[in-house]
Amino acid sequence: MGGLRALDLPPVWLALFALAAWGLGRLAPYTALAPIGWGLVALGAALMIAAAWTMTRRGATLHPGRPPTALVTHGVYARSRNPIYLADAIILAGLCLIWQPLAALVLVPAFAAVITRRFIRREEAWLAARDPDAFAAWAARTRRWL
Repeated sequence: MGGLRALDLPPVWLALFALAAWGLGRLAPYTALAPIGWGLVALGAALMIAAAWTMTRRGATLHPGRPPTALVTHGVYARSRNPIYLADAIILAGLCLIWQPLAALVLVPAFAAVITRRFIRREEAWLAARDPDAFAAWAARTRRWL
């Protein structure tokens, strides 16, 4: 049962998709785009830090399995309703470019779909229930991903 609970954490999904990209890279290596990939990994990490910092300063929980403690709509959250998940997808895209660029065509959209279904929809429902008017206004002006 412990292994199934691990699937309730987005970083586990990022690791699984990254492992798939790495495996595909072992089958058909292609490293010409690796410098761009490392740039995306760095960009994703910076976005993740900025988003986590913004949430922490607002007193919001970072745990995706817990109901939100605050609606954060400023900083990077003014551009994306899910900058941490966006950062995960950027990191995955970067890893794909490092290990196997063609994998990005399948793995990055599949990762986004999994994260949307398993985490984002639930979190949005929690936020909408917590503060319906503020969430509706934020959702109307801010895209889910980018």
